[in-house]
Amino acid sequence: MSLFHQDYQVQREDYANAGRVSSSIKSVLKQMGLNPNVLRNIAVACYEAEINMIIHSEGGEIELNIAEDGLLSIHFNDHGPGISDLEKAMSPGWSTASEKAREFGFGAGMGLPNIKRVSDEFEIETSPQGTRLMIGFRIQP
Repeated sequence: MSLFHQDYQVQREDYANAGRVSSSIKSVLKQMGLNPNVLRNIAVACYEAEINMIIHSEGGEIELNIAEDGLLSIHFNDHGPGISDLEKAMSPGWSTASEKAREFGFGAGMGLPNIKRVSDEFEIETSPQGTRLMIGFRIQP
């Protein structure tokens, strides 16, 4: 059972609102009194994943859940085209970001490695229909 649930939408190439969802999640969790160190890790991971959705997908949904057992999970579900080489995408510095994304200062190839590094749980599945990323953080129930 979920103690808290919130849904968000992310649009393709919406650079003007890049970081809006992760900022909203951070604000909600800060009001809940989350440990600042855990909150920082959540903010980093959420921002990186949101930016990846804006840059690389056709848009999608983000779901924030806090379970009774103290697991805070964030699910990023995007709509294609998927990650062509997941092993390379997990390597620091590897990027397929467009020139447009790079002009906005994105696309350094650190997104997935940073997300995995700061998360307690990390699960990713990808196909041409889209990518599903779940990141989890242990918080006090």
